[in-house]
Amino acid sequence: MAAIAASNAVVSKSTRLSSNYSFRPSSAPRNFHPWTSISLANSKISSGCVRAQVTPLEQTSAAAPAQSVEAPAVNVFGTSRGSVSTTVSPVENKTPLSKLKETAGFDGSGNESTVSITVVGASGDLAKKKIFPALFALFYEGFLPKHFTVYGYARSKMTDAELRIMVSKTLTCRIDQRENCGEKMEQFLGRCFYHSGQYDSEKNFAELDKKLKEHEVGRVSNRLFYLSIPPNIFIDAVKCASLSASSGNGWTRVIVEKPFGRDSESSAALTKALKQYLEEDQIFRIDHYLGKELVENLSVLRFSNLIFEPLWSRQYIRNVQLIFSEDFGTEGRGGYFDNYGIIRDIMQNHLLQILALFAMETPVSLDAEDIRNEKVKVLRSMRPVKLDDVVVGQYKSHTRGGINYPSYTDDETVPKGSLTPTFAAAALFIDNARWDGVPFLMKAGKALHTKGAEIRVQFRHVPGNLYNRNFGTDLDRATNELVIRVQPDEAIYLKINNKVPGLGMKLDRSNLNLHYAARYSKEIPDAYERLLLDAIEGERRLFIRSDELDAAWSLFTPFLKELEEKKIIPEYYPYGSRGPVGAHYLAARYKVRWGDVGHEQ
Repeated sequence: MAAIAASNAVVSKSTRLSSNYSFRPSSAPRNFHPWTSISLANSKISSGCVRAQVTPLEQTSAAAPAQSVEAPAVNVFGTSRGSVSTTVSPVENKTPLSKLKETAGFDGSGNESTVSITVVGASGDLAKKKIFPALFALFYEGFLPKHFTVYGYARSKMTDAELRIMVSKTLTCRIDQRENCGEKMEQFLGRCFYHSGQYDSEKNFAELDKKLKEHEVGRVSNRLFYLSIPPNIFIDAVKCASLSASSGNGWTRVIVEKPFGRDSESSAALTKALKQYLEEDQIFRIDHYLGKELVENLSVLRFSNLIFEPLWSRQYIRNVQLIFSEDFGTEGRGGYFDNYGIIRDIMQNHLLQILALFAMETPVSLDAEDIRNEKVKVLRSMRPVKLDDVVVGQYKSHTRGGINYPSYTDDETVPKGSLTPTFAAAALFIDNARWDGVPFLMKAGKALHTKGAEIRVQFRHVPGNLYNRNFGTDLDRATNELVIRVQPDEAIYLKINNKVPGLGMKLDRSNLNLHYAARYSKEIPDAYERLLLDAIEGERRLFIRSDELDAAWSLFTPFLKELEEKKIIPEYYPYGSRGPVGAHYLAARYKVRWGDVGHEQ
């Protein structure tokens, strides 16, 4: 299918090509498929970039036999070290694209490879609602390799047919490609199987290994385990999978869901236990917020637009707000939530990860390690959170419109008299040259008036503003604000001051608005789709490294211990309100007004 000349090619030790030779330029969408033959003669693949001469692929027959393939087709998906520079010639392709995709799935030696994806905890809600639908979406869009198998593993007794029925209830098709939906579902479900076993049984995992080998049929086997299970059984599952079901001739990777411990000590213990059976580059700690479209776009917005990067500092930014809200309570999940609370559940991971991406210095390249190095530097530059800089709250019952909404402790799974916060607001600071003195305000809560997640960047007031008299004494009305709405209804908009048309001099605030639904017709992929694809490809940029995790916990652990030891009583707020009044006093202490309140949100 494609002849590859690799004479004189110089490949750096740090460069990694995935086993299915998938390649996507960093600037291209995920549906980019340059099915061309690539000559690497006299080319260099270094830590900085790739330069390759791409020539047309000549395919004489749409039904060419498999044995006529001289070498695997190369679909290049971004190098692990940075930018890509290519010279692309037009592709004369007489073979349907779907047929060409099927030729993918080879290792570096030209041997066919397969990916076996095992969802550990397959009968749980996360697997049913997120993981299986994400895998189907990847298959539907053509991003999974030619040879793959999906196995569900859990303690529940279930047949392959019963698993397929369970999974089929949650599968949906892309809006723009529904014509072959039923056919695609049947094909995907035909590759889904189930094995029942205990999470701490090496024997059961050995049985799983035997079944996986039956589907791998002598190919190079790559295995991905997704741990969709409670954290107290992570280690047992990892031990058994590592000792009894690891790949013998390919890679083995494990995706670990949060929470990654409750504090610095438990997190370090979990990491140490995982590393008894896995190397760091085999561990993919997933935070699904890092896979959201607007979060991934954050670095693009900043580093590829000249108008933003010069403003991205204390000189022009007055404060940064990271806001997360849910309009529902624990709803039967109180038993899990009460052990962690809103700070561990949302702030210490989701919001802190977004903050690190927002505030980091320009990385050397787009390589995963370069980006994660910069994130760690930010976290290590931050002051540990202090009790005085935090407001905690808990929702109470409230009647509205004739409907009675329960309090947090009305949840039968929550211990009576629990002081666990369902709301928290905090002021954080980064002690470095770029951000010295700029408050980063976080706010997260359940049972609030709305559901959403956003980043708000409030710029400084214009010095000596000629139009101050038009705004009166409220200078905040004249503040420029950049809003990145992560969810729902994704958008990026910039608030500016503008003259209202007419003979008088009347000003108002207007939005320069990039509304994703209006601008892009394509449906935005779910975060789990992006992260699962990255894990399969070995791309670690959006996953959390162990030292990054240590730095994050070091900021919150002392405060959390003090909060629990002193048994701080949370401020109660009505279900469906904007949260505790104390959050506004906290913001006012730093001369900040929350951007999500008021008439102009």
